[in-house]
Amino acid sequence: MGLVTTLPRNETGIETVVGVLKQQLGERLQTSEAIRTQHGHTTTWLENQAPDAVAFVQSTEEVADIVKVCATHKVPIIAFGTGSSLEGHVNAAAGGISIDLSQMNGILDVHPEDLDCVVQPGVTRKALNEYLRDTGLFFPIDPGADASLGGMAATRASGTNAVRYGTMKDNILSLKAVMPDGSIIQTGQRAKKSSAGYDLTRLLIGSEGTLGIITELTLKLHGIPEAMSSATCSFPDLESACNAVIMTIQMGIPVARIELLDALQVKAVNGFSKLSLPEEPLLLLEFHGSEASVAEQSESFGDIADEFGGTGFSWTTSSEERTKLWQARHDAYWASLSLRPGAVGISTDVCVPISRLAECVATTQAKLEELGIMAPIVGHVGDGNFHTLLLIDMEDENEVAAAHEFVSWLNELAISMEGTCTGEHGIGQGKRRYLEKEIGAGVDVIKAIKTAIDPDNIMNPGKII
Repeated sequence: MGLVTTLPRNETGIETVVGVLKQQLGERLQTSEAIRTQHGHTTTWLENQAPDAVAFVQSTEEVADIVKVCATHKVPIIAFGTGSSLEGHVNAAAGGISIDLSQMNGILDVHPEDLDCVVQPGVTRKALNEYLRDTGLFFPIDPGADASLGGMAATRASGTNAVRYGTMKDNILSLKAVMPDGSIIQTGQRAKKSSAGYDLTRLLIGSEGTLGIITELTLKLHGIPEAMSSATCSFPDLESACNAVIMTIQMGIPVARIELLDALQVKAVNGFSKLSLPEEPLLLLEFHGSEASVAEQSESFGDIADEFGGTGFSWTTSSEERTKLWQARHDAYWASLSLRPGAVGISTDVCVPISRLAECVATTQAKLEELGIMAPIVGHVGDGNFHTLLLIDMEDENEVAAAHEFVSWLNELAISMEGTCTGEHGIGQGKRRYLEKEIGAGVDVIKAIKTAIDPDNIMNPGKII
């Protein structure tokens, strides 16, 4: 198992709070082992640390009431969206109360003329875009999993569209949040920009529930493009594919998505999604714009691909074909598990400056071969971000040790290239040891902010720092 830290428990406080909340919430406070375990669930190899109870909340005011009770008795609080995080974010390292926000799933307001909307944190990205379809607008952040928007804000998620539309931090205008003392704050208004004081919105985005609980989001929206095309192109090796990506970005071609799949990942996707792509390194792209600009972008990329040995380049505007391709990309995790039935998939990500991408990916592939680890590579390479999914037999101590060695090595490699140990997964429990190597004394500033806002350390303790 991946190592987690168990923090001291406040047994008396926890018992008292569970009793109080049971009276307040009735059946919406659950203490069954199955539900508690599910809310400590983490889609990685980190050990499950279940909370003592799960509160299913329905309003900002209810969250505030629960936080006040927990603050009085110094009991930990862990916010929970859909449980799709990858670095142990929802584990209860000191026990406590998991606040499940899934029932706060209302779309409160849409302002088409201003290109924004107001939603509760339990709304998922797919549900929002389904709701918006008739308005001609969409929310572009697409991390793959149908994650909750509150969770996506808390982990500063990004995904396949980030190369064109940015990440969550670029698409949130303001937040409503419950702070560690139970007070409710609004971090801003709906204006597209502001110079009014500290940027509290971005302080909470990416804070992983360690500073407060997000209970409402005001999001930027974008117009659905007139035309979209998706393209595929195979390459003789990963380095050539990465160099084609670098050239595409440096030439200013406004790709909406540009994804890399190595040969092993393509093999997995073919088998799982019933495709017949050449089992070679592959770039999967999408272009947005007018019909003329989409055609021009596609043709310009085709010329670049030729320069780097790309073959089989083809593009389509068919909605059905595009959906099939991107669904296959989003199913890459499950497809990879089929390569080695019974293995545990350990996902890790890094991000480097685009100019170092080819070197980083090639060095990573060589290290995997050296350690004898089966691990497909896939990534949002338009912004230098890629993932490896290590397929490990957790009963084999040698394999587990090799996996630990690789994850540590990859994080340090990215940092040495002036990159980051995580482009989008977040720190959680799994990457805390690399944060200081990346930002140095900046960790002390994070600690100071955490202590000032949450002096009793009740908000998701044991995460980030």
